[in-house]
Amino acid sequence: MLFSTQDGTEIVEAIKKAEEMSTGEIRVHLDQNLKGDPLATAQAVFYKIGMQNTKDKNGVLFYISENKRKVAVVGDENIHKYVKQSFWDELVEEIIHSFKDEKYKEGVVSAILKTGIQLKKYFPADGKINENELPNEISR
Repeated sequence: MLFSTQDGTEIVEAIKKAEEMSTGEIRVHLDQNLKGDPLATAQAVFYKIGMQNTKDKNGVLFYISENKRKVAVVGDENIHKYVKQSFWDELVEEIIHSFKDEKYKEGVVSAILKTGIQLKKYFPADGKINENELPNEISR
């Protein structure tokens, strides 16, 4: 396993911090059994865990294969329109680079916070209570 219990807690805190700035939703999914392409698997997980059900279509999934140390990031249609594939690719490269240095949690937390900045830019919280549409807990 790449992440300790404490790492998991810090990742969830990063998700909460990133989501406070916008109406966006962020999830992290850890997988022990990747077979095949991480992006295709991430896209399937995105729908399986209901990420497409946000009212603003601005959910972002960080998929991490712990057994293969592969990463994919999937953004729903509305956030993807703004940040483009290049943003997701940069996040994946950043996380993979941190994995090579065995800084697993640090890379994921940094990418989550960068995603929060983009979500805030395009989907800022409107001052009302920001409803948490999806759980912040790490899924498996």
